[in-house]
Amino acid sequence: MDAAGMASELRALIGKLTRRLREQAPPGDLTWPQVLALGRLFRDGPTTLSTLARAENMRSQSMGAIVAPLEEAGLVVGAPDPADGRQTILSLTEKARALVRDNRMAREDWLCRIIEAKLSPQEREELGRAIEHMKRIADG
Repeated sequence: MDAAGMASELRALIGKLTRRLREQAPPGDLTWPQVLALGRLFRDGPTTLSTLARAENMRSQSMGAIVAPLEEAGLVVGAPDPADGRQTILSLTEKARALVRDNRMAREDWLCRIIEAKLSPQEREELGRAIEHMKRIADG
């Protein structure tokens, strides 16, 4: 298979795997954009709304509509930016951190069970090598 064919197959496969992983730990009352915002804050730490919006490739107004219900639900809190009082720094509450950890654990548990059930030890080794290649691709 040539590089263009691999790119097409890989794109489709990543999309399918992403959808399957989303199904394993449904966000409950949260929308998927809210789950993504929580995940970004979990990974990157406290940040401003505009920085969070840029990281998710959206307008600040759109991100504001995503974050507001998270604040109301006690998952995100805002505090004045010590460097610029006009800005608010958003951070996760412990409730949100637990939600993100539980969500990730459920998806990783599902993926682990599938790998163990569907792949032989040799195939798991091959997958490990492929993961290293995919990391290099993802890093650009």
